[in-house]
Amino acid sequence: MEHLGTSRSAAFFDLDKTIIARSSTLAFSRPFYAGGLINRRTVLRSAYAQFVYLLGGADHDQMERMREYLSAMCTGWDVQTVRAIVADTLHHIVDPIVYDEAVTLIEEHRAAGRDVVIVSSSGFEVVEPIGAMLGADKVIATRMVVADGKYTGEVEEYVYGPHKATAITALAEAEGYLLKDSYGYSDSITDEPMLAVVGHPFAVNPDRALRRVAIARDWPVLDFSKPVALGERTRFHEVRRPAVAATVVGAGLAAAGVLLYAARRRARGSGTA
Repeated sequence: MEHLGTSRSAAFFDLDKTIIARSSTLAFSRPFYAGGLINRRTVLRSAYAQFVYLLGGADHDQMERMREYLSAMCTGWDVQTVRAIVADTLHHIVDPIVYDEAVTLIEEHRAAGRDVVIVSSSGFEVVEPIGAMLGADKVIATRMVVADGKYTGEVEEYVYGPHKATAITALAEAEGYLLKDSYGYSDSITDEPMLAVVGHPFAVNPDRALRRVAIARDWPVLDFSKPVALGERTRFHEVRRPAVAATVVGAGLAAAGVLLYAARRRARGSGTA
């Protein structure tokens, strides 16, 4: 990795299919079902949406359909319940689907003195705790309108496509980042505006359209391999450090069940540990 002087800069990471191997929001569909937020039919629809997302990538129309679907799904949800479910199941859901190479890059950028910023179209209540778990300095994510503690179904700020570039530029101005010295990582052609505003764009496991753009513009392409649980990273690096280094240079779904979630909520309500 190139190290550029002492200027203040940042590394901007897309989340879904860049740091983790799935859609972060859809990955929580079963815990949301366990917590009573959605029904079984919605779980099945989410599983299908996840499959389509993984198979075909995400163009503009797909992202708009995803936004409409997620807005309709979460209308009326209690925000604190969502936060509690995500907190309870975060490691079960996210640990198995994190790309080891992405975590290595995050560590290298932090060691080089750069802030790490996750920029995602998924909801803030999901992305923020994932960012904290991964050691990100800041999170930019979609925010829903909340009234009386519940989601109205309206989108306050949709962090998607050109809006990612706008948000990154605004944050850079506020924090004093030099975008020409900053890095960007994403898998999707919809994030071309985000990659284009930084001096060091990288296409990560890119869809076909982004791969064509990356080749045409001489952007490096990174191929991240099978995700490795964060708890397994030490053993993984002992075995595969040379392969990981070469890649950098050149969905599992473990949901918490109804009994687990209910037991934890009962324990909290009774004041037990």
